Amino acid sequence: MIQNNYKPILYSLLIVIGILIGNSINNEAKTINEESKINRILKLIDQHYVDTLGENFEEKMINLMIKDLDPHTSYIPKKEYKNVNENMSGEFSGIGIEFNIIDDTIVVVSPISNGPSEKLGIISGDKIIKIDGENFAGIGLENEDVISNLRGKKDTYVIINIKRSKAKELIEFKIKREQIPIYSVDASIMIDEKNGYIKINRFSATTIKEFDKAIRKLKALKMDNLILDLRDNPGGYLNAAASISDEFLKKNELIVFTEGRNREKNEIFASSNGKLEDIEIVILINEGSASASEIIAGAIQDNDRGKIVGRRSFGKGLVQEEIRLDDGTAIRLTTQRYYTPSGRCIQKEYGNSKKDYYLEQYLRNDSVINDTVKFLTKKGRVVYGGGGITPDHLIQRDTTLNYRNINYYFSKGIISEFCIKYSEKNSLRIKNKLPTSIDFINSERKLIIKDFLEFVKINKSQKLYNKMKKNTYQ
Repeated sequence: MIQNNYKPILYSLLIVIGILIGNSINNEAKTINEESKINRILKLIDQHYVDTLGENFEEKMINLMIKDLDPHTSYIPKKEYKNVNENMSGEFSGIGIEFNIIDDTIVVVSPISNGPSEKLGIISGDKIIKIDGENFAGIGLENEDVISNLRGKKDTYVIINIKRSKAKELIEFKIKREQIPIYSVDASIMIDEKNGYIKINRFSATTIKEFDKAIRKLKALKMDNLILDLRDNPGGYLNAAASISDEFLKKNELIVFTEGRNREKNEIFASSNGKLEDIEIVILINEGSASASEIIAGAIQDNDRGKIVGRRSFGKGLVQEEIRLDDGTAIRLTTQRYYTPSGRCIQKEYGNSKKDYYLEQYLRNDSVINDTVKFLTKKGRVVYGGGGITPDHLIQRDTTLNYRNINYYFSKGIISEFCIKYSEKNSLRIKNKLPTSIDFINSERKLIIKDFLEFVKINKSQKLYNKMKKNTYQ
């Protein structure tokens, strides 16, 4: 039996414990209530809404939820996930062609070098009429339809029937699918006896290996200086950018660091394995150089390792993590910002919309610095963040050039369609008359422009013809 002297103490403890438990339950209930608000609303709609919800309702809601976070957080539907990741994996399994859909027909733009299609003799201009016996011409084709039928598991077969110019019958090919590489290093050449040049179009899973191969080739040719071209490189894997930066920097020099609200600061330093520490380096960038490209440019600039030449880079200083969901979809969620060695985050302002965000690169004045906060390089030079990497040597955009129209013609497939049809019609004449490309350019240039305008007038529209004629001859 508890003595009366201890009863007040026991009652007090019970009261305190009761208050703590009560607060805990209330807090938990509040947390559950807050966290499940969106879920509860979705559940109410699902259970009580007057009409049946469409299949895409959930995906539309997800996109609405993330659209105001930042321009780079994205949702990847299941049907797009494989293609999106193949572009970054460095290879896919297929028949090895570049194609375009012209007049609702699959037209081979070019077979990929040493791929299965080229080995079997498929050539530019071939039209794919059937795939595995099924008609694929004049049925309202989309790119996804072609990709899903021509790509597949390695060592599986696909049968295609091709209409070739001047051939009376369809030609059948049984093609064994192979791994098709997607190269990220476009070029690695010696410009002269001392200066090498490497162009990287993205940072994928194979970039480090490709870059190493290119470097070994150029060093064997006695390269003393390197021009690294990152213009129009939209980025990719951070580890690829860090590894390439490491080749130029000395041990323990900071390459980049990342930090987020729920992520600890992570610093990446150069190792002692750099193969290019004694090579003079110049990096070319422009408004299309983003993310991983800016990491390399920032590391080289802040460590005073080389010169950055060109126009101010895009300004993407955000890191995305890919999170797979149970249904095969994925979220690429921005979890961190990255910072160059001097401490600057080069992420530009988001603007009022995604459209404003991506248009900014075409409307900007590279001479105007938006962020007045100064950062110092290793040797004390002043650099700025908040809007991309500003080159050490600025090359102003040539305002007399307007690429909007030519980009439109490319995007609509007008130029590739014309080239294929022009080649079909004139290939024998050109081959016999003009043996070299220089002869072709000098002789055919005016005639090609004239034929191109006529092609647009007949096959596209009078309005587009008038616009193109004005832009061509002004």
